[in-house]
Amino acid sequence: MRRKIAFFRVWRRHPVDRQVEAMLRAAFPEFDLATITLMDALRRERGVLLRNALATVRHYGVGLALRRRRWRESFLRTPYLFHWARGYARHRLEREAEYAFSFQLQSLFETRWPGLPHFIYTDHTHLENLNYPDYPSTRLAVPAWIALERALYQGATRVFTRSSNISRSLVEQYGCERDRVICVYAGGNIAAGSAPPENDGYRNGVILFVGTDWERKGGPELVRAFEQVRRRFPNARLQVVGCSPALNAPGVEVIGRLPLETMPQYYLRASVYCLPTRVEPFGATIVEAMACRLPVVATAVGAVPDMVEHDRTGYLVSPGDSEGLAAALERLLASPETCRQFGEAGYRLVMDRYRWERVGERIRRHVLSALREG
Repeated sequence: MRRKIAFFRVWRRHPVDRQVEAMLRAAFPEFDLATITLMDALRRERGVLLRNALATVRHYGVGLALRRRRWRESFLRTPYLFHWARGYARHRLEREAEYAFSFQLQSLFETRWPGLPHFIYTDHTHLENLNYPDYPSTRLAVPAWIALERALYQGATRVFTRSSNISRSLVEQYGCERDRVICVYAGGNIAAGSAPPENDGYRNGVILFVGTDWERKGGPELVRAFEQVRRRFPNARLQVVGCSPALNAPGVEVIGRLPLETMPQYYLRASVYCLPTRVEPFGATIVEAMACRLPVVATAVGAVPDMVEHDRTGYLVSPGDSEGLAAALERLLASPETCRQFGEAGYRLVMDRYRWERVGERIRRHVLSALREG
């Protein structure tokens, strides 16, 4: 009988969840993959939902009432729900004995079974939020939940991360052993293609923004910067994809949310990609833009500096710096050759580091090594 991997994920429909599932199947063909979606199980437990809602109010009620906290992030970070998920995972695992190891995507809950090798793959830690300039400490989870998160990380066989800043957080903020934390990066949500850009040799003046959270991704700062850019480049255009902010400015086109399969055409028809985000656990759209040979202007926060190497694949600016953002965009619009050079360098970086096949190879190597160690 073939042994199994117990793959625990929080969501079913998120693109990353599907990509990681496919990556595990490809990376470990000798094992069967048993995928367990925690939110599917939770939705069937009305009593658990009610008790956790009460726990959310008990732990975070004041912050919620004062609108300093968001309901969803508070609801998912109660000690009660953490313990429920651990119990549910152990119930699932103890029913079958042929598991080789368990693999958990993200760290909202613990799905570790005593004695079974357990691996985590994450793009965040909760305490990493404190390294963002705009994050108020009042939004942190209660200490009891943070203690559970710390024990989860410290108890894992290995923790795989998508960026170097999260690896650093696990060592410095959570006390994890350095050799148990491995940065394997991640891929984008669309396949990296070999089609050439359709942007008139980076001369069409199209700046592309892709994001579902307009405010968090720095959209307002981009609009202010674009107004300055238009004074020097009156034919420049800004395309906004993924969200629908109420904008009425010359040269700005709000396209809104689109199916993933239609996204390559927008990347290929732009000259510059811009994401002036204020908080960024990973930034899959940057990977996607670079896979389509776009130069990138972004902010030096979170995982972004791993991807955007300043003056090589794009330009980095400080979050909230609209003038610096405008200057970087103008430098690229003024030099199609720089755009081409940055785009080619970004494409090479994606091919080497940010493809799911590469991620799977790295994870497989470290998992099998850990299993051999016992």
